[in-house]
Amino acid sequence: MQTILLLIISNSFMTYAWYGHLKNPNLKLWQAVLISWGVAFFEYCFMVPANRIGYKTFNAYQLKIIQEVITLSVFVAFAYFFLGEKLRWNYAVSFVFIFLAVIFMFKK
Repeated sequence: MQTILLLIISNSFMTYAWYGHLKNPNLKLWQAVLISWGVAFFEYCFMVPANRIGYKTFNAYQLKIIQEVITLSVFVAFAYFFLGEKLRWNYAVSFVFIFLAVIFMFKK
């Protein structure tokens, strides 16, 4: 559970670093890059411990797939609430298939 929490925090920072500047198109590109790098530093502060702790329980493939699902989950909330984008039905179906991949991954 600690790994999942750290991954959620990490991905929250990274999603903001990658997409937060879209809310302010008046920023110059170099400003957006510098701000994003500054925010991304905190992403690494949580991602590295998440992977180190998680690797005691999960293998690298499992960690990556879990991380991708968390990334998409965080992004959906971010795009909807922060950027004001609608979640269309085909996006939702696509995410369901990705979530099914996680369930399939843990089957032995």
